[in-house]
Amino acid sequence: MQVIKGVVVTVTYQVWDAQGEVIQDAQEPMVYLHGGFGDVFVVIERALEGKSVNEEVWIQVEPEDAFGEYDPNLIRIEDRSLFPEQIEVGMQFEGIPEDPDEEAVSEEPPIWTITGVAEDKVVLDGNHPLAGVALRYYLKVCDIRSASEDELQRGSVAPEALSVTTQPLH
Repeated sequence: MQVIKGVVVTVTYQVWDAQGEVIQDAQEPMVYLHGGFGDVFVVIERALEGKSVNEEVWIQVEPEDAFGEYDPNLIRIEDRSLFPEQIEVGMQFEGIPEDPDEEAVSEEPPIWTITGVAEDKVVLDGNHPLAGVALRYYLKVCDIRSASEDELQRGSVAPEALSVTTQPLH
């Protein structure tokens, strides 16, 4: 069987940045429904298309095909009073707490990461941590099976099949 639209694919994978630093070394295989259902980056699906069990793929994924380019406009400095008393660098928020200027909720509001805290200001970054980073993937196809009708209708792998899944490839 080959990787084609409508099959469930199990892969093991590792991810590096362009400098060779390991970003993720998945300890468990990842299971996804192949064919544009949004579980993995499109370029990864293209690279796996037509592959069989035990075939390996090395692919470089450019920022525009992964988490996007780094956007300096997604850096904000906000008043410390908008945040809970106990905050620290690395904490994340969906939207800015009690920010009267926050735009109407969009389909997917940014996740803001605190990158700095001062007495009266908080520095936030709305970029994904891997924005602007080219990623190198090594993938090995471990299993391929036909998707069930339920999985195809739902557009995702049956929950019981995900017991071996760690994180999606995006």
